[in-house]
Amino acid sequence: MAEKDTKEIQTSEKEGIISDAVEKTAKAVEKEDKRSTPKINMVGDKKPSKIKLFDIVNYLVFILLALIIIIPIWKVVSDSFNEVGVYQFKLWPTKPTIGGYATIFTTTRLYRPFLNSVITTVVGTLVGLLMATLGGYVLNQYDMPGRSAFSYFLLFTMIFSGGMIPEYLVMKQLHLTDNMWILVVKHGMNVYNLVLMKNFFEGIPASLYEAAKLDGCSPMQIFYKIVLPLSKAALASIGLMFAVTVWNDYSTVQIYITNPDQVNFQYKLRVMIMDGDTPTTAYKVSQSTLYYAGIVCAILPFMAAYPFLQKYFVTGVNVGAVKE
Repeated sequence: MAEKDTKEIQTSEKEGIISDAVEKTAKAVEKEDKRSTPKINMVGDKKPSKIKLFDIVNYLVFILLALIIIIPIWKVVSDSFNEVGVYQFKLWPTKPTIGGYATIFTTTRLYRPFLNSVITTVVGTLVGLLMATLGGYVLNQYDMPGRSAFSYFLLFTMIFSGGMIPEYLVMKQLHLTDNMWILVVKHGMNVYNLVLMKNFFEGIPASLYEAAKLDGCSPMQIFYKIVLPLSKAALASIGLMFAVTVWNDYSTVQIYITNPDQVNFQYKLRVMIMDGDTPTTAYKVSQSTLYYAGIVCAILPFMAAYPFLQKYFVTGVNVGAVKE
């Protein structure tokens, strides 16, 4: 009996020691949790942030700039739907109508110039991107013989020009007068965009070039497999610049082209509206309504395409401007 009592006493002592150890451990854990838990300030204890004068001025300036840009565009769009031909400063059409757009869309003689504009814009953008990317990549090869001479030669053309008459004679010798492809050839080589692409390629880590060379890639394989996939932002932003330039080129058509089948949409639309050569249709619209509808139709393709290119354009708008 004495041995049983002794064993029960020892067991109870062990259980008491274990329970004490568990309690101490739990208290220690609670203390650590309290120390590690960050203190949260109540809403009432938090002091309200002060509005700075710079923030107010900054917001006002940007709101003013936004209004300066948006209001004229909105005024043109509003007047394109306004049947009243008299100019009036109203942001909403007095008598809404779609006659201006219906007149432009139903004028068959605008179809061929519009097709010419689409073809020259697409081909001109592709040719311009090809020349800018290849030229920038070649000038980025530091071991190329004559690299500095080519760079200075291209930069020289940005400062000095031969003039209108020598340019006209060159285009005539190339049989590009009265030919819509002059828009592609003239804008195919843009040194400014080439320099931007060159600076963008310089920002690509040199380790990628070295790794590709170790894998046995040739310079052109590096260009197509490494450089181009990393240049989507630059290609989108510079491609948009090429497209806008070719699409909106009116002066080149006016100087070099007299064949009505080779003119672009901008030139034909301008001649039709400014010279009063408007078609006779069932839609009775004023000259000013047709004028503003033509402006909207001219800028509408890029207004529709910009949202899809915005994420690339915002990234690449400063391409080559900052060097690390």
